[in-house]
Amino acid sequence: MEENKQLQLELKPEVAKGSYSNLAIISHSHSEFVIDFATMLPGLQKPEISNRILMTPEHAKRLLNALNDNIGKYENQFGRIELPGSPKGTFNLADFNPNGTKS
Repeated sequence: MEENKQLQLELKPEVAKGSYSNLAIISHSHSEFVIDFATMLPGLQKPEISNRILMTPEHAKRLLNALNDNIGKYENQFGRIELPGSPKGTFNLADFNPNGTKS
């Protein structure tokens, strides 16, 4: 018989307030995915990265599935999320120099 285990999480106050991000930069290697969350604001010369999350490819796929599921539920409740403009392409962080300019 399978035991129903409840996951108990600790949410520290400094993490609970969260941080805003309007840009996610995703890169990967064979063994991990790296997601940098950044904020682009008028008047700032370049986006500021506020959080970096590293995860295995398996956990990245689980995150993708969870986001797909939750976006579907959101759109069923509130309507379709429209993305203005043409879709933007992706890029590889390895294409950029350390000073933040494209090589």
